[in-house]
Order: sequence, then C-alpha cells, then structure tokens
Amino acid sequence: MTVTKEAPPAPVTAELKVRKPSTRKRLVPYWLLLPGILWLLVFFALPLVYQASTSVQTGSLEKGFEVTWHFQTYWDALTDYYPQFIRSLLYAGTATLLCLLLGYPLAYLIAFKAGRWRNVVLVLVIAPFFTSFLIRTLAWKTILADGGAVVDVLNTLHVLDVTSWLGWTESNRVLATPMAVVCGLTYNFLPFMILPLYTSLERIDGRLHEAAGDLYATPATTFRKVTFPLSMPGVVSGTLLTFIPASGDYVNAELLGSTDTKMVGSVIQTQFLRVLDYPTAAALSFILMAVVLIMVTVYIRRSGTEDLV
Repeated sequence: MTVTKEAPPAPVTAELKVRKPSTRKRLVPYWLLLPGILWLLVFFALPLVYQASTSVQTGSLEKGFEVTWHFQTYWDALTDYYPQFIRSLLYAGTATLLCLLLGYPLAYLIAFKAGRWRNVVLVLVIAPFFTSFLIRTLAWKTILADGGAVVDVLNTLHVLDVTSWLGWTESNRVLATPMAVVCGLTYNFLPFMILPLYTSLERIDGRLHEAAGDLYATPATTFRKVTFPLSMPGVVSGTLLTFIPASGDYVNAELLGSTDTKMVGSVIQTQFLRVLDYPTAAALSFILMAVVLIMVTVYIRRSGTEDLV
C-alpha cells in the first residue's frame, strides 16, 4: 500500500486591516478647541483689531472719530509720554527682581523642606487672591503711612537715608514715592513668581542632590551647578508672569504714588476715561504691547530656554 503524502497546508497570512478613523472622529479635537478659539476671537482678536483701528483715527468725541491712517499719533504719544514708559519698565523690572529674590527661597523651602506642611504653605501663598486686588493695595496705604511702625523701623535702621539718596523716597516719607509703588507691585505679584518656581523646583529629582554630595560638592556648588540651572524654566515663567502685568499696572501707581510716579497704565486709563482721547490711548497701548513683546522675546532667547512650565 502506497502512502501518499499530503502537501503541507499553505501558511495563512492574516491581513491586517487598518481602519482609518472616520471623518467625525478626526474632527473631534477641532470641535473641542472650538470654544477656546471662539473665546479668543471674540474677547482678544476682535478688540485688538478695534483698538488698532482706533489708534489711526482722528476726530473728537463731539464730531466723531474716523479712520484716517494717522500714524503720527504713535510718534506723538511716544514723545509726550516716554518718561512714563521708562518709569513703568523701571518699576516693573525692580518689582520683578524683588519678587525673584523673595520668592526663590520660599519656593525652595516649600519644595524641599516643608514636608507635611507643604500644602499649608501653598495655601498661604495663594491666600491673598481671596481678597480684592484693590483692597490689598489700599491696605498698603495704612502699612506705609507716615508715623506708622514700618516707617519708624526704616528710620531707625537708616534705610530711608539710603532710599532718599537714591530718589526712591522723600526724607522720612514712604507713601506717595516710587518705593511705595514698587512695594505694592512686589506684594501683589509675588504669588505669580512663587508658584512657577515651586513647580519647577518640585520636579527636580532629589537623587541629583545626593549625587552632588557624593561628589563632594558643597551646598552652594550644588545649588549653582544643579538646582538653579534645572529651575530656569520656572525662573523664566515667573519673571514673565510678574513683569508683563506689572508693566501695565496703574492701580498701585494711582493709590500708592503721586503725580511724579505715574506709570503708562495710568496715562492710558486717563486718556480713555477722562480726556476721552481714544486714538492716543490706543496708540499707547500698542506701543506698550510692542515694547513688552520685544523684551520678552529677547529675554527668552537669552535665557537659553523656550520650554516654559
């Protein structure tokens, strides 16, 4: 009897059918983005376009304003109010530096030393936000009032002698001086510096500090070579979140300063609501926006990081 060998079965090749997502599924991310896009268009893009058209208008409130492409308004606004521009950048820069000097140690303490008290300290940092910005600023009028405890301590330590020599205070008075405005800016925007710094420091792996110690690095060297470079995204984010709103602020200058401490935000507010010179106010707004945008771009590139956290 002859045995016939059956041929081995042919290998079965499973065809993988890649199902392309339907058009509806592909459009889901865009539908989710739609509310945010509409919000930006209605409350940011359109007002920006309207202000741009206002800045090149001429006319008066009685006769009405019309677009005449009068770009001379920009030059006039810059030449008339350049002291306020310089003052705004100086005050905002000083407040940002003070926020960094005060906020970095506190953020470091929360991230590495607070332990089980970390959440409590974080709540204390954001607690001022539960009070109105206006009320917090008004409180500083009492804190820095003439004859108050703060002024007496500064006089005793001869701090006011130095600040008077620098032109930041007037003799034994702090209120209605540049120092009062900078103190208000520093206090109001300090949480915007602390929170990004804490977020960046909290992400640093503690084993890196241990490795630096194993390599006989001193605490100062560890901070300079490990901690601070790794926290640079937080430094950049914090300085931007502090400097940008501080440069356009007018509440602190109005309540804590005087006519000699007016910032560009105060000028814009006056031109819009009192003088009713809308083209000049709009031109000042765009000049401030352009100056801040240029400074921010240069700062981010020079800082060596564009990965903001």
